[in-house]
Amino acid sequence: MKKVLFLLLVMVTGVVYAANAQIRKIPAEVTSTFSEKYADAKSVEWKDKLSNFAATFELDGDKYEARFNKKGEWLNTEKEMDVNDLPDNVKDGLAKSKYADWEIKSLYKIELPEDKIQYRIHVTKTSVQQKNLLFNESGKLLKDNLTL
Repeated sequence: MKKVLFLLLVMVTGVVYAANAQIRKIPAEVTSTFSEKYADAKSVEWKDKLSNFAATFELDGDKYEARFNKKGEWLNTEKEMDVNDLPDNVKDGLAKSKYADWEIKSLYKIELPEDKIQYRIHVTKTSVQQKNLLFNESGKLLKDNLTL
């Protein structure tokens, strides 16, 4: 009898979880703002990030992720980039930081409202020592150990 109750409990939990995991409908305000900002975007896929909505897409051969709040206001857009394309100010800021000898694993250019630009750099020293660094466009380290 205990096994039957346990299996029933597991099944009910699975059904409840699946029902709660449904994606909310993307608000029209969000898709409208996206279409205005990125009219030429290709291969658009939406994700519900709970606190915002994210669209991954391709534009001019590059991959992007744009985030919007539920009111349709654009929050930011990220683009993965090559270390060779990192601006000299940011390279210099990283070189002068305590993370200068850490290995760059990935980096992203982040476009923000009011034409602000930031750079998120994932660095590692060992498999345990990893940091996400956030630099402004002048090369100043804004945050380390940034959570994603």
